[in-house]
Amino acid sequence: MTLLSLSADEARRIALRAQGFLGAPDRRGGVRGVLRHLGAVQLDTISVLARSHELVPYARLGAVGRDTVEKAYWSDRHAFEYWSHAACILPIEEWPHFAFRRRANRVRGHRWHILADKDRSTRAVLDRLRADGPLTSTELGGAKNGGEWFEWSETKIAVEWLLDTGEVVCAERRGWKRVYDLPERAVPDALLHDDLDDRECLRRLVALAGQSLGVGTRADIADYHRLKGEQVDSVVAASGLVPVMVAGWGRDGGAAAAWADPAALATAPRGRHRTTLLSPFDSLVWDRPRTERIFGFTHRLEAYVPRPKRIHGYFAMPLLAGGRLQGRVDPGREGRVLVARQLSLETPGAAGAMADALWEAARWVGCEEVRVDRAASAAQAEAVTAELRARHP
Repeated sequence: MTLLSLSADEARRIALRAQGFLGAPDRRGGVRGVLRHLGAVQLDTISVLARSHELVPYARLGAVGRDTVEKAYWSDRHAFEYWSHAACILPIEEWPHFAFRRRANRVRGHRWHILADKDRSTRAVLDRLRADGPLTSTELGGAKNGGEWFEWSETKIAVEWLLDTGEVVCAERRGWKRVYDLPERAVPDALLHDDLDDRECLRRLVALAGQSLGVGTRADIADYHRLKGEQVDSVVAASGLVPVMVAGWGRDGGAAAAWADPAALATAPRGRHRTTLLSPFDSLVWDRPRTERIFGFTHRLEAYVPRPKRIHGYFAMPLLAGGRLQGRVDPGREGRVLVARQLSLETPGAAGAMADALWEAARWVGCEEVRVDRAASAAQAEAVTAELRARHP
């Protein structure tokens, strides 16, 4: 059988549309529509302009209110938090499809923390939740032992173990703290089961990954929900995805085998490109090898790199414009001023797009001015500053 061949440019555009960056944004679906479309939104503790799970819908929809984002995720039993690509917000309808991971955790018998008396500790947590309703780990009795940040209390270890195995659910965050609840209260009755076998769970997650990516290699699809390559191999033929060859995706610059969502192949991707700043944890760029392959753009999170060794800054956000990654900026806030602490452009012509993205971000977070502190060159700093002034004299 002759496989359909895609050019690298066609694959890039398919990926952009699948991720919600090409064509008119689904404003009627809103934040919940973005979550369903992506299948997973990664959480992270870092907050610069906003936390990453807020930046993801902002990048696709524009200046949606931050309170609106939180309510969309956490109200009406719409979503839950679990281990997918990392700790992620997931649509509640996917609860049954993570049964394979909950079962695997139960078989393993422990997480990396060991409980001195697992039965006693977990029973105490479940009794409290039954009696008092949804609670944070602090409300359950404290998250830490009083030592280093990673020295979790017995209660914290117990409730996280119960989360891993599905005996408790996180369907809300309160002040950035997980709120733990019993599954029967947090998951709709029709979804509250682990009836699907591992094969069906994997088949569904592979199909979802393919739809969310548009087109991806075996490694891309596995990475989306952190599956193993052999797990993808075992179900991909039954997933509904179709095999394709993508020019330029091979290691030597040749073609590479991939899988595509047939719906993504049915019509050519067209429409308006979004200009925006991306969280480093956005699903468009969270897979660094895929980002390099599709966009020719190398990006690394430097938040945990010692300051003297950073190249692009603490929380450098890629600039998406015209369907390409055209630069990056490490933003900060000083009162009502959005500060580009460090920026770089892939091409001099990206200065206008950077200025547009910075002003939109500034307005979203309530800033009235934008200032460039540092750039890859004096010429880039001057170009972006001039474009900023032209948009807001």
